[in-house]
Amino acid sequence: MTIAGAGDLDHLEQLMNAAWPAPDAEDLDGWFLRSAGGVTQRANSVWPVSAPSDSAAALRATTGWYADRRQPVIFQLSHRAENAALEALLDQQSYSKQSQTLIMTTAAGPMAALTAAGEAANPLPSTSTVTMSDAPTQDWLELWWSVDGRGGQQEMAMAHSILIAAPALYATAHDDQGMAVGTGRLAMPNVAGSEGWGGVYSMAVHPQARRRGIATEILGALTTAGADRGLHSYWLMVTAANIGAQQLYTRAGFTEQGRYHYRQAPLRRALGAC
Repeated sequence: MTIAGAGDLDHLEQLMNAAWPAPDAEDLDGWFLRSAGGVTQRANSVWPVSAPSDSAAALRATTGWYADRRQPVIFQLSHRAENAALEALLDQQSYSKQSQTLIMTTAAGPMAALTAAGEAANPLPSTSTVTMSDAPTQDWLELWWSVDGRGGQQEMAMAHSILIAAPALYATAHDDQGMAVGTGRLAMPNVAGSEGWGGVYSMAVHPQARRRGIATEILGALTTAGADRGLHSYWLMVTAANIGAQQLYTRAGFTEQGRYHYRQAPLRRALGAC
């Protein structure tokens, strides 16, 4: 797949797919089917790259593909005119709407804004130290999973395989006792058109360490490390419901470039079930 002009939704969707790759994927007449055993919505959803020749037939084939994997059909749809016909088809099939998400981007140089954001928005001083690594350490993985994960060790292992499938840097904040209190990931996918771009993922702060500027420090560490590697632009995704994170990212210079949501097929009860 080739990437369109930098900054538009085609470009960003290509980057996002490369930064969070599903281990099981297939191109079905313009729809990119992804599966990771149910671990994370993105890695278990259909990305409609282009319209198929027959949408109804493609939907039937897609339903069978996910049925073979014992998973529900979920579409990840950006808010764009090209998806209107598919949205209407899914409405007819009673697909639910879930998890509206903002796509935000910024150009180089967010550090000054981040410093000001930390000073203005965090009443408690941070005593954390941020370290960087080329792979998720065990304490990074366990903290991130405890905040954002769903499932046990098997699901965490699948999430780990998704993380390391794309080049990335990992920031871990430790408190003065050496305990991990914050995480962040800077994805640097190696695909055509990705030069200069980095994606911010897996931002998590321990519940007992919030409101101390840790997320600001992690974001600053990631973008500084990215600048050292020649990155000049960054993207991230944040749910529409997470107002606090949106405020942090806005203070850091990120602006909204688009939105997407998920559409999930209605659950079907087996014949004879209660």
